[in-house]
Amino acid sequence: MSVATVGPETATLPVIDFVSPIPGFPDDRRFVLVRLDEVGVLYALTSVDSTGLRFLVVPPAQFFPDYEAEVDDDTLAALGVTDQSDLLVLLVVTAGDGAQDATVNLMAPIVLDQRSRRAVQLVLSRSGLPVRQKLLVA
Repeated sequence: MSVATVGPETATLPVIDFVSPIPGFPDDRRFVLVRLDEVGVLYALTSVDSTGLRFLVVPPAQFFPDYEAEVDDDTLAALGVTDQSDLLVLLVVTAGDGAQDATVNLMAPIVLDQRSRRAVQLVLSRSGLPVRQKLLVA
């Protein structure tokens, strides 16, 4: 498993390798996951290859307890996964003017195999799930 030093906030963290690039970012396949809060709700998926490129991500359980990303067999094979319990699902956050305006992409979660540190952004195109779902409900 490779490690990277991206900046002082990342120290030396295990590198996550995307088996295919995140749409729109073809040159970025290596990232580290940086916890941004004490309780482990907000993370930054930070590129090792492009300075300043990072995505805010959250685990869905706290915000959407019934959310389940149906991972197809092709994706499991691409990740080399035999046990789905090793998968970590993260939702990409789009920040707004304030916390109440933040949205998450339920249609395209990041799926990470915690053992191999291989990941993919899974597009659930037939799910009917929204690309911009309010993160916080008033």
